[in-house]
Amino acid sequence: MIKVIIADDHPIVRAGLKQILAEASDIMVAAEAGNGHELLEKVRREVFDLVLLDLKMPGMDGVDILKQIKIEKPKLPVMILTIYPESNYALRILRIGASGYLTKESAPQELITAIRKVYGGGKYISPSLAEKIAFALDTDVDKLPHEKLSDREYQVLCAIASGRTVSEIAESIHLSVKTVSTYRARILEKMSMKTNADLTHYALQNQLVE
Repeated sequence: MIKVIIADDHPIVRAGLKQILAEASDIMVAAEAGNGHELLEKVRREVFDLVLLDLKMPGMDGVDILKQIKIEKPKLPVMILTIYPESNYALRILRIGASGYLTKESAPQELITAIRKVYGGGKYISPSLAEKIAFALDTDVDKLPHEKLSDREYQVLCAIASGRTVSEIAESIHLSVKTVSTYRARILEKMSMKTNADLTHYALQNQLVE
């Protein structure tokens, strides 16, 4: 039997999940938790095969709970079941250590399938998210760092590389100094660089400026 603990702050949701999982002969809801602290206490005291965790929890949110479980019980699989769309959270959550991510709009059978896959050592994401990840990988691999910038960010990059100050750039494109500084910070982050000199060297190397 796959011993599952359900962590969700809504009793009616937990009751519904128990009813769904009761239909699977190999899955047993061994415990429930209504908040993060209760979940961590039970995980420390008892042995479970899988945690079914909501991201929005009172007191301690799901991300912090997941991080703590991965510190204390790194081999315990955590499956996220949440209202938040995959596009907003899934990749971040999977990188932290979740073994699966499902939205509460998913079909009951998909939840059962996901639990079995995660229990077997796999990862579970929906076909739509898998497609998005594959597309992102395909499109990012061949892109140069500056090709990932927005049009405005690219404009600011070229201006910086041409030796213009933030104030000069702000005046020329009719934006505030603060806004241009924000664009500069984003450019440095996206291109994994630290200084204007790095940006200038890159721009010259790739013939973005003369």
